[in-house]
Amino acid sequence: MVQGPHPAPPRSVVRPVRAAADVPSPVDEAADAQRRVGPEKVTGAQSIVRSLEEAGVEVVFGIPGGAILPTYDPLMDSKSVRHILVRHEQGGGHAAAGYAYSSGKVGVTMATSGPGATNLVTAIADANMDSVPMVAITGQVGAPMIGTDAFQEADIVGITLPITKHNYLVTDADDIPRTIAEAFHIARSGRPGPVLVDIAKSAMQAQTTFSWPQEIALPGYHPVTKPHAKQIREAARLLATSRRPVLYVGGGIVRSRASELLRRLTDLSGAPVVTTLMARGALPDSHPQNLGMPGMHGTVAAVAALQKADLVVALGARFDDRVTGKLSSFAPNATVVHADIDPAEIGKNKRADVPIVGDLREVIADLLPELEREHGQHGRPDLEAWWQQLDAWRETFPLGYDEPTDGHLAPQHVISRIGEISGPDAIYVAGVGQHQMWAAQFIRYERPDSWVNSGGLGTMGFSVPAAMGAKVGDPSRTVWSIDGDGCFQMTNQELATCTINEIPIKVAVVNNSSLGMVRQWQTLFYESRYSNTDLHTGHGTARVPDFVKLADAYGAVGLRCETKADVDATIKRALEIDDRPVVVDFTVSRDAMVWPMVAAGVSNDDIQYARGISPAWDRED
Repeated sequence: MVQGPHPAPPRSVVRPVRAAADVPSPVDEAADAQRRVGPEKVTGAQSIVRSLEEAGVEVVFGIPGGAILPTYDPLMDSKSVRHILVRHEQGGGHAAAGYAYSSGKVGVTMATSGPGATNLVTAIADANMDSVPMVAITGQVGAPMIGTDAFQEADIVGITLPITKHNYLVTDADDIPRTIAEAFHIARSGRPGPVLVDIAKSAMQAQTTFSWPQEIALPGYHPVTKPHAKQIREAARLLATSRRPVLYVGGGIVRSRASELLRRLTDLSGAPVVTTLMARGALPDSHPQNLGMPGMHGTVAAVAALQKADLVVALGARFDDRVTGKLSSFAPNATVVHADIDPAEIGKNKRADVPIVGDLREVIADLLPELEREHGQHGRPDLEAWWQQLDAWRETFPLGYDEPTDGHLAPQHVISRIGEISGPDAIYVAGVGQHQMWAAQFIRYERPDSWVNSGGLGTMGFSVPAAMGAKVGDPSRTVWSIDGDGCFQMTNQELATCTINEIPIKVAVVNNSSLGMVRQWQTLFYESRYSNTDLHTGHGTARVPDFVKLADAYGAVGLRCETKADVDATIKRALEIDDRPVVVDFTVSRDAMVWPMVAAGVSNDDIQYARGISPAWDRED
């Protein structure tokens, strides 16, 4: 075995609202001039563009169409908003998400009515599940035609109501600036998420005055950021007196930009840390207290630590089923402290003994001095026996893989070498499936903004457009799309967008000629009956399609690697090309599996280290 790396709140008033909180306002001179000369006389379409400029938008990913067309005309004249024409609305939505990941700003996507808007649904749902700040602007048929089944009409507000943080239907041009200002504020504040603004074509064509609001008043919307002091004191007491604590860290740490505070808490507490799929990089993998990823394909040490803990401190985590396994048997002996900015998450799946509502930056900032006070009063907890057990699990059950016997590459080797050669400053954007899990396992993440993936929704086709958006959001960094041959075929048309717009992403197609994760389940649970999982993309005489030729057709560079001896040179060659996208077809074994594994609905106690090999917890205890 080859070893790998290790209910109604008070009225909320916000002022001013011109740009994202962490983005310098682009408005000052223009706003001052506006106040001097009075409101601008514009069309609703021009008001949309002016609103985007005032909100600090730099990039919009979109596709024009009939209902949104009035907005595309003034958009052409904007000096500060760059529009990138994508090839599919879903790609535009995922690109906006990737942009939000790498830039820290609100991602923006734009589409027309009907099928244009419905093509955004998957990307919106994806952003909602993973708390990605996004604003989607869609055109709608003219207000008099709404509800008549007009050409290209769809009730996108109704369709997206369950999968957005909030959404709007705008039929009055005078409402455009206020609505867009509110949309950006809602998208980025509290628990981030997608907001949809659907604007009738008649509102775009109407005459109005543009006046950017100097404050936002949203009765009933007032996210709590400051935690309750009593709950913080109790959490500190428990952390200072526990003998088997675990810090269970979720994606909320990354969203709140609290990674440095997390490191200080880790060092002060002495507790082991597990980072979920959405939190990879929140604590450097090189940190000695990082046990890796928990859950269905987590490390044995991380899964076992949660099962045997007497205290679980959950920070921005959802107790997702892919982490907990059979919920009734998850962390059975642990007291639970659960901190999250979204009160709806606390107690939703797992009862919290100490619920803490607040922004994690403020939660940890308040927790640190309280924990120091507890240590001063009672001394530091004795965690030596706990660490002896944890280190034994790490040593006995490291991440690893078997070399293939079919002559093809080990996908784990390919992915680990991409990480090692490209380094920790690169951004790695995964699709969904086996390659996603291997990328989470075998690349070492040292910073919180280096890992991008579709965690909650598990969206095939996420990787290429999200990588494109990530590269636009931070052009200085190398961006790898680590994709599967199945995922790649869903959205690879965005290679054209990358080529034309000079967005030089790298795409590693981990090509096992299969829907790999589905095939793994068929192997394990369906007696190796491989029903409709062979994609014919890499094994055998014909390649349908040939990814190297496909890359060439899109104006990208296509490379192929089929032998272990060529892996490093191929990766280095891809890194040398920086004037266009690169696609590397790595032909890997279709029999490779993701281990460790906890089967769906099974207790985490039954984790398998490899096929037929399960740790004997009782003997170890």
